[in-house]
Amino acid sequence: MKRAFPILAVLSAILLGYATYQGLVVAPTEQTMGNVQRIFYYHVPSAWTAFLLFFINFIASIRFLIQDNEEADRIGNWVAIGVAVLVSIGAYVYKPLPKDIQPSAIATTGIAIAGIYFLIRHFFSDQGTDILALTTAEVGVVFCSIVLVTGPLWARPVWGIWWTWDIRLTSTLVLWLIYVSYLMLRKFSSSGQTPKLAAALAVFGALDMPLVYFSIWFFRTQHPQPVMGGGGSIDPRMLKTLLINWLAFLFYGSLICAYRYRLERLQRDLEETQALEAMLEPKGAR
Repeated sequence: MKRAFPILAVLSAILLGYATYQGLVVAPTEQTMGNVQRIFYYHVPSAWTAFLLFFINFIASIRFLIQDNEEADRIGNWVAIGVAVLVSIGAYVYKPLPKDIQPSAIATTGIAIAGIYFLIRHFFSDQGTDILALTTAEVGVVFCSIVLVTGPLWARPVWGIWWTWDIRLTSTLVLWLIYVSYLMLRKFSSSGQTPKLAAALAVFGALDMPLVYFSIWFFRTQHPQPVMGGGGSIDPRMLKTLLINWLAFLFYGSLICAYRYRLERLQRDLEETQALEAMLEPKGAR
């Protein structure tokens, strides 16, 4: 990772630059909102990236809580499989889905949940799972902060207000506050139970994510309906630009997570070495 980081950083910068060019120059100007609508290409990909990182944090936190207990680990495996099966079947059986939501999309989500769970279980150790949860929360908060900043910047010229206590906006703010609390707990608490307490908080905080996502379908909100999967429509050129920006944000976010993961791993290894040296040091030499 150390040798590859400069190359990946250059590729990330190129991709971000290309995505910015697509959003500011290539994408057509929206007829109603004008150029301010271009914030869309940064607001929405930031939200999607934050949601993905918080979701990985959620799965990693569950793994961290149950991985030391063989019975709980076995139950977790079956629950992950059960979620994939039930969500996939329920997507085609449950009829009152929001307009234009494709059952295949929901089924794919259920399978992805199980897939991410087993990938984390296979590739990350006890400490690695905890570090993964920490790093995805840190980077997720950054992207969620971008969402909360770009939203009012977009809302002011379009709605005439910076903020309203709309269910989508308020639940997003609550989600941000929960994960900021998670990071503060990890930072300032020195208890040996802090990682498990933080993992429990992350699992609790993840319950807010479905509310954020589905609020605009089930509640009357100021926030506009989604342009994909919610009865809206989007120009193909705009959709292309949106996906390019999301790819750029995902690449950049993944790079930062990987580098932060490595730093946290080195920091913990150093602390363990120092603690071991302190234990082995003769009493008279202290």
